[in-house]
Amino acid sequence: MEQCRTTIEALRRAVTHAPERLFLTFEEKSFSYAAMAAAAARWMAQLRNVGVEYGDRVALYLENTPAFVAAYLGIHLLGAIVVPVNIQYRQTELQHILHDSEARAIIVGDQEHADLIHQAKALGRIIFASEVTLEGGGALPDWTTAPAPDAIALIGYTSGTTGRSKGAMLTHTNLMANSAAVTQAWRWTERDRLLLTLPLFHIHGLGVGLNGTLFTAGTVDLRRSFNAADVLDTFARGMTTMFFGVPTMYTRLIAEARRRRSEGRSVRVDGMRLFVSGSAPLSPQTFAEFEELFGHRILERYGMTETIMNLTNPYDGERRPGTVGMPFPGQEARIIDVRTRQPLPDGEIGEIQVRGPHVFVGYWRNPQATAEAFDADGWFNTGDLGWRSSDGYFTITGRARELIISGGYNIYPREVEEVLQEHPAVAEVAVVGSPDAEFGEQVVAVVVPTTQTTDGLEQELIDWCRTRLASYKKPRRIIFATALPRNALGKVQKHILHHQIQSSR
Repeated sequence: MEQCRTTIEALRRAVTHAPERLFLTFEEKSFSYAAMAAAAARWMAQLRNVGVEYGDRVALYLENTPAFVAAYLGIHLLGAIVVPVNIQYRQTELQHILHDSEARAIIVGDQEHADLIHQAKALGRIIFASEVTLEGGGALPDWTTAPAPDAIALIGYTSGTTGRSKGAMLTHTNLMANSAAVTQAWRWTERDRLLLTLPLFHIHGLGVGLNGTLFTAGTVDLRRSFNAADVLDTFARGMTTMFFGVPTMYTRLIAEARRRRSEGRSVRVDGMRLFVSGSAPLSPQTFAEFEELFGHRILERYGMTETIMNLTNPYDGERRPGTVGMPFPGQEARIIDVRTRQPLPDGEIGEIQVRGPHVFVGYWRNPQATAEAFDADGWFNTGDLGWRSSDGYFTITGRARELIISGGYNIYPREVEEVLQEHPAVAEVAVVGSPDAEFGEQVVAVVVPTTQTTDGLEQELIDWCRTRLASYKKPRRIIFATALPRNALGKVQKHILHHQIQSSR
């Protein structure tokens, strides 16, 4: 088969070679590659009818459904740019992303999400997913409308510890180069069936799971969300070959498996050949417990919105607990000194840099941030700290940016701090991550209140965040203090707060 340079070339190749091959299953429905291509063509026509043109941005504010997949491909057929939006986002996040991207259209699944879009005062046209039928076959796409390989395919919004979230621009070449590397490294073929419970609005689910399936002309069993009991039942049926998850999912699978065994029930994973973990650190304990229960060694990898996948433990060879392995085929990674910006020898901790065809081309309308993200030789500064072993395995030791990862979701303290600072009872606030057995980390806010009494204030502040941010970003704990520790320049010393929080547990 010919090499694919865009998602549409991958779709066309699959339809040409095996139009009735099963592409996607969802609940009681199944879609062949030809059926999904026809649905994508209807989405392209709908978008064109409402004025969307080549290069326009279209936001997908949808949960996991076949409509997401069809709309995603329809946007690309038109040569427009996909802007995935987390369905847990509320007014603060929506307003920034939709206005920054200048989304021409926003596709939603229900009236509740449409109301939230209205509250965010977005200027784009709202389209309900139900407006385009996925059933009934129909004409295949006009493949000549496909975008150029170097065209922007997707803008994934990520964040730093300062400023607002930034849109990482990924081209079709970035997406397909990554899929080529991942499928080669993980021996992914058209015979595989991936159980995908990760959200498609996240680069893990969309950029790896869906695009990898499309690239190989394999099959994806898509679910609305993760449920440990349902996932184990699916494994037991023996039709699934791969599962991608975050560490929290694996801890819940372990708990569910133990519960079943305590009841005398068997736990089977017949047919499974690969379990992959990412988006947050996988503890060696979880790695060991999963192997003991299921007889499989989880393959841990490392990626991010700007690059999709960077490093992976080997498919054949040692999957070393606590490490994220080596660069994917055709990619490079190295460790540099955070001060001198020069490469470091093996064993020394520094910042991880990566380079290759998978790395994004820059931040949307933010040339300053783009310039700061790359060095003169094209190496991308990940902001993550780590070291490389003498035999090539990378280990991540921390984050140069103060990122909190909870249940596989990235949480940026600055964003939560800004929301809390708007509350009249908050004089000062600092948000940090604290270790959590289930989610990896939990959000903790240290607040200097404006009032003498704090009775009931903790829950009030948590509720305040819940209505303004995605639920997973709200603080799990509020600690009240008389002052925040600062250095001579007035910067909050968060390492001191980390120590104080651990001491108070």
